[in-house]
Amino acid sequence: MGTTHCFQASHLHAITRQLLMAASTPRHIADEVAGILINANLAGHDSHGVLRLPGYLRSIEDGGLVPAAEPAFVNETANTVRVDGGHGFGHYTARKAMERGIEKTKEAAVCGMSLVRNEHIGRLGEYAEQAARAGRIGIITYGNGGRARGSTVPFGGAKGALGTNPISVGVPTGDDTPFIVDFATSVIAGGKIQFAHSRGADLPEGAIVDKHGNPSVKTADFYDGGSLLAFGLHKGYALSLLTCLLGGLSGTFDVEQGTMRGVFMQVINIDAFTPLETYQQGVRAFLDGIKSIPPAPGFDEVLVPGDFEQRSRLQRLADGIEVPDATYQQLQEWAEKSDASLSEETVEPADVQRYQVSGT
Repeated sequence: MGTTHCFQASHLHAITRQLLMAASTPRHIADEVAGILINANLAGHDSHGVLRLPGYLRSIEDGGLVPAAEPAFVNETANTVRVDGGHGFGHYTARKAMERGIEKTKEAAVCGMSLVRNEHIGRLGEYAEQAARAGRIGIITYGNGGRARGSTVPFGGAKGALGTNPISVGVPTGDDTPFIVDFATSVIAGGKIQFAHSRGADLPEGAIVDKHGNPSVKTADFYDGGSLLAFGLHKGYALSLLTCLLGGLSGTFDVEQGTMRGVFMQVINIDAFTPLETYQQGVRAFLDGIKSIPPAPGFDEVLVPGDFEQRSRLQRLADGIEVPDATYQQLQEWAEKSDASLSEETVEPADVQRYQVSGT
């Protein structure tokens, strides 16, 4: 699997912040983006963690990502808002959009948010968790598609026309393990391929085809013109199309080219329908009942969405986060290029407190 380097979350956060600030990112944005990337690593989704950082730095250098951009709220109504990211960090834009939606649902009960001119927003589950922590249900989709436009083939098709097109939903449970659905509508996310490639690992069977349409498990075949497959055949394909249609509410579609893309979010204030506290009690009792089902042969227990992330978070907070050597070498190169430090001396007391393991 290759060499890895282990970092405490606080140190990896400080490294990420340093490199972003060295690339002209204001500190408050760098801190926010670093926190979102590290949280992805902690949740066990390394494909959306610091692995992505070198790509963001290249995008800043090339002029595609505006590191100091602040999102603007435009075309607002009582329960809708369009958020213009100004081609800044999508993580920061999405975080602010969800904050705005949560605030609006204090009065409007339900709020929908569409994002425009946003860059990559990272792990969608981050914003589902944000909603759940606020006692809300959060729904987030990102869709992108069009003729010969994406890396995922439509069901029955021979060429890629869709992105990985993820969807995420967060529901509060009244404790520190919210219900979090977060998955690509392709069998695996594109970042999973990038992460496997960085470790020299094969992909699961049934996830990709090579450029000739033959099944493969080799990341090199994907990068040599291969394509992803939608999960669940026609069902995942249909969900992938739906994310594009919801994203199109932002107006980011092209009739002549037949393309449609965009981020859509929705926040639901549970108290508008039923008391939050009793609802959370019902949700936890329901989920615990499902988990009490005897496990099938080959399984130790029944889990529900959100359990994996919470267990991973606790384990990695205690033991550290493993970073593939290929990613570590890239971080070192960027540090040397920008005269930034990767030393533990860059860790601040607030960083340590942010990642303090509960009860210690």
